[in-house]
Amino acid sequence: MASTIPDHGAARAEVTPPADRPGRIEAHGIDHIPDSERHGHPRELFSVWAAANVNYLSLVIGGALVLMGLSLWQAVGVIVVGNLFWVLTGLLATSGPAAGAPSEVITRALYGVIGNRVNNAIGGWLVSVCYFALNLAAAATAAFALVEKAGITVNVPVEVAVIVVIAALTLAISVYGHALIIKLYLPITLALAGAFTVVALAVFRHADFSYTPAEPSHGAGLWALLVAGTTMIASGPLSYTTSADFSRYLPRTASRKAIIGWTALGAFVPSVIVCSLGAFAATAVDMTDPQTALQEILPGWFTPVFLLALVLGTISINALTAYSAGLALQAVGLRVRRTVSVLFDGTVAVALTLYGLLVSNFLDTVSNALQVIVVLSGPLMAVYATDILLRRNRYDGPALSDETPGSAFWFTRGVNRAGAVSLITGVAAASLCVNTLYTGPVASALGGVDLSLPVGMAVASGLYVLLGRRAVAATS
Repeated sequence: MASTIPDHGAARAEVTPPADRPGRIEAHGIDHIPDSERHGHPRELFSVWAAANVNYLSLVIGGALVLMGLSLWQAVGVIVVGNLFWVLTGLLATSGPAAGAPSEVITRALYGVIGNRVNNAIGGWLVSVCYFALNLAAAATAAFALVEKAGITVNVPVEVAVIVVIAALTLAISVYGHALIIKLYLPITLALAGAFTVVALAVFRHADFSYTPAEPSHGAGLWALLVAGTTMIASGPLSYTTSADFSRYLPRTASRKAIIGWTALGAFVPSVIVCSLGAFAATAVDMTDPQTALQEILPGWFTPVFLLALVLGTISINALTAYSAGLALQAVGLRVRRTVSVLFDGTVAVALTLYGLLVSNFLDTVSNALQVIVVLSGPLMAVYATDILLRRNRYDGPALSDETPGSAFWFTRGVNRAGAVSLITGVAAASLCVNTLYTGPVASALGGVDLSLPVGMAVASGLYVLLGRRAVAATS
């Protein structure tokens, strides 16, 4: 059965299914992808996630770990551990081919038809738009420097124009959709790999491999830094509860291990490398302003190339983010084309970006946003992953598309109480452990150690195992 919130072109697609081709605007929104239109191989996911994780924000976060007071190798350890959460992103991607649907629809199995609209509004749309804005702000700072090198004075009107242009390029990819993403991201990955190889050589020539802060942290203070750093890094993979969006066109027979492996590896490797470069660079230059600081150690001829690479990498990650945000807006219940929802999301993100750059402190905004978002995204990821394991990745795509009160995933008044209670309790437990914008009672009792990430995920997952088995059995 077709979704009740399809693209307006879906009816035509049922008569003459358009090929999923790079030169055509994707016809599908949140509707089910029939087996006849499935294609591709899991290895295509490697470049999708690799291109998206070579970006300026990763450099900023890597440098921020050292600025927080960690030694170089403590920072590298945090980077590796935090990026291991990409395995969960890979696990969630396996549900796409199983259902032939995006994550925004599959999660109806977790929360019910009505409950999932709330989930998509907050956990899907809001989180995606926030990340779009953070990454757009990061790309804009690099683009501003590039404009200055062209001899143009960067004032507020120029900043606004640059942000709008970057957003427009990003949204163009998102609007054309899945096939264009698959086509473009391999050459983008190769281009970014080449650029960051030069960056790595320059950074390693200047880095202090034995760096430790002047006043090293110990005891509870050190643990607080390590956990906070891990949370910042993990916020990236945990934000991608939408990874099925990019795997749903794969044949349902595609190897689950391959989907997990190519997704996780494609994101893990570049993210570890780029974040680590930020940490290594912080031992040699002042990474409170990474874009300017890195120019001090890069070859003069390469600086424009480096700045372009930063912009290109951010466009790559934001195209994925905007794509998912558009699907989330449809899944909330707005009966609009996917193209319209993507453009609306971009407009909101541009507004947030202008605020983040022109009004607030960018580094503080990044740090606070990434750590607070984990309070929600950690439990969201945990419940979704647990459902996949309990259900053994068996999802009925057409049934998930049925939003009527008599559908299999309507549950009780449109809400799967097991999923809703697990998520809300997980978020509440995580909130008690926060030590960012405020200090929760648990963090206060532990001397400032923020355990919101592990506690929120463990509580949400554990509760769903206890409460969700009956609902899973009834709908599998």
